Amino acid sequence: MNRWIIIVMSALLLAGGAYVYSSRSANAEPLEVGAAAPDFETMGALAGKPFKVSLSDKLKTGPVVLYFFPKAFTEGCTIEANMFAEATADFEAAGATVIGMSGDSMDELTKFSVEECRDKFAVARADDDVMDGYQVRMEPTLALTNRTSYVIDQDSKIALAHSAQDPRGHVKMTLEKVKQLARAKIAAPPEN
Repeated sequence: MNRWIIIVMSALLLAGGAYVYSSRSANAEPLEVGAAAPDFETMGALAGKPFKVSLSDKLKTGPVVLYFFPKAFTEGCTIEANMFAEATADFEAAGATVIGMSGDSMDELTKFSVEECRDKFAVARADDDVMDGYQVRMEPTLALTNRTSYVIDQDSKIALAHSAQDPRGHVKMTLEKVKQLARAKIAAPPEN
């Protein structure tokens, strides 16, 4: 897709997310609850410091909230990052790790991790394999993701999939699910 279309789409995203393209990925639907979450290793940033992010490593400590956002520093993505930053302590109390992902460059993500994620949680680069594996690519020829949030349980299974352009419901829904997982873990009998 040419640069002009990307500029127009970015401007529309800044204007509140109303655009002609579908809010679903090129693959149409997010992964289903119960599906295996594709493992990945990519570069991320936390508090402005780059590091390698591995889903399998993060799952060793608890569930992972993996939320995809279209473009750093656009209005909806900034709102969503601020909301996740404000709720980070609640996610941590429920034993979950939050990772935001987009197709942005590492330079952009490193800056976003400080300014909008407020040094609270990591953001990582979603490459083509990650976008296609999680079925979040906005359009087949774009390196942009739609707005989809997943909760991945420690067994690497999708526990929640929520895809909606409005950023405001993503934190609430994912936090409710990780709290539910935490309650279920407490209530489960110990393994022998």
